Amino acid sequence: MGGRGLIDIARLRDKQVKLLQTYFLNKQVTSSLHAAVVKADDRCTPLDLVRANANELPTDEEYNNIVKRQWSQKVLHGRHPYDLSQQYADIEASNKWLTKADLFAETDGFLTATQDQVTLTRNYKKYILKQPDTDELCRRCGKESETIQHITAACEQLTATECVKRHDGLTFLLTP
Repeated sequence: MGGRGLIDIARLRDKQVKLLQTYFLNKQVTSSLHAAVVKADDRCTPLDLVRANANELPTDEEYNNIVKRQWSQKVLHGRHPYDLSQQYADIEASNKWLTKADLFAETDGFLTATQDQVTLTRNYKKYILKQPDTDELCRRCGKESETIQHITAACEQLTATECVKRHDGLTFLLTP
């Protein structure tokens, strides 16, 4: 879904704690040692076996939905999930590069930062970093705010050359 496939360590820990709690609670029925451990663990370990049944974890699907909702509500980083939710967006094609491009981690990170619109453009400096004396106009054309969208698709200085080169390169690749 546009992420870099990093494991949520806190979620992984919570799942392991829940598995261990379940193990001890089930084992206490047949083992007096486990029963004694359950009875004694009143906030002594992260398992907190006395209260183990009280804290239920959301399912993976519920958790993923919560994380996606939180991600999409972020003012800056929520732009990508918002863009993916539009009817014209092909989610699979938009994220295919994350798994199929075989990129170096640094390149992947740079592209993800660009996708999240946290690349150090003049617009980013002025409105996100709040550098008041920053001129937000594009350093190439000087007419519009220098944003990722402007640089990649709207700057008349760049579209006259770079976009044509990119288009012609893609056309060359697509022709039989």
